[in-house]
Amino acid sequence: MSTSKIKKAKTIAKSRRGRPRSPETREKILKAAYEMLNEVGFIDLTIEGVAAKAGVGKPTIYRRWKSKAKLAMDAFLEAVTPEIVFPDTGVVKEDFREQMQKVVKLMNSPRGEVLANVIGCGQADEELIAAFRDNWLIPRREDAKKIFQRGVERGELREDIDKEIAIDALYSPLFYRLLLKHQPLNDEFVDKLVDVVLGGLET
Repeated sequence: MSTSKIKKAKTIAKSRRGRPRSPETREKILKAAYEMLNEVGFIDLTIEGVAAKAGVGKPTIYRRWKSKAKLAMDAFLEAVTPEIVFPDTGVVKEDFREQMQKVVKLMNSPRGEVLANVIGCGQADEELIAAFRDNWLIPRREDAKKIFQRGVERGELREDIDKEIAIDALYSPLFYRLLLKHQPLNDEFVDKLVDVVLGGLET
């Protein structure tokens, strides 16, 4: 193949790849999707609505997210993840206490209603609940397992802890109260919950 033909082929291939994806465009789309989640909930959220709100075309969204569920979860996580990271206080019980208080603060804000809406709608939408498990639940549980391991290595917690059950014991009551609203969801509840669960796991 001649040099000119090689150059022409490279030019065509480059044009087919299109322009690089813009971080600013991604941010606009996620912001618009999150605002719509707050305004109308997951069921009434549409790709068309997000595209109009973000000032982009639908193909721009579909190139990044293959479904409404994945877009909704990414938008939610982009907004809330920085607020619920684990601290390192030097004491595992306090690490969990502070982090869980952050989760409760989020649940008591308008974002808690978005979270409850996602969980509720996910019962009838397999793709949404899968996105919730893969992008929210599993990463959060992996973070918690690391904190438990840190406690074991420091000699604060027993070595025979079943981390999966311990995580369920700590966090399931938060979601129970978020969804059913039968009892207060506050820092006092977190304090008692942490003391009961982790108190039984200490060395």
